[in-house]
Amino acid sequence: MIKQRGVYVIEFTLVAAVFFILLFAAIEFGRLLFTYNVLHEASRRAARLAVVCQVNSDINSIALFNDADILPNLNATNLTISYLSYDGNNASGIDIDLVRAEIKDYQHQFLVPGLYRTLNSPTFVTTLPRESLGVFKGGTTDCS
Repeated sequence: MIKQRGVYVIEFTLVAAVFFILLFAAIEFGRLLFTYNVLHEASRRAARLAVVCQVNSDINSIALFNDADILPNLNATNLTISYLSYDGNNASGIDIDLVRAEIKDYQHQFLVPGLYRTLNSPTFVTTLPRESLGVFKGGTTDCS
């Protein structure tokens, strides 16, 4: 009996280690999916604002949820808004047919104890056909 005193402690240590690794992995995977969902929604939101606001409007803070600080390290340098013609070339003025919002170069930080890694996210792109671009019959709309 004396030789088996520490068996339960060793068994608990082995099972607990595997359990906590799986628990932290599930939590991190959930955080990663949440981050990708927020980035996708931010690109959609930026494109939607760009098609209804004037071309020179500053819509970055509205589109990127900056007031809420939902994601760390997400800022205006990650968002690029392009005004394009149907053939994909840059356009201006009356030649604008499409608006593209891209979120790129975002880095997701893992928070698993002992595994602090940075994951580069893919580029999230939303392209929408132009709408009013902030100009309507009664005047203009500035969304800044």
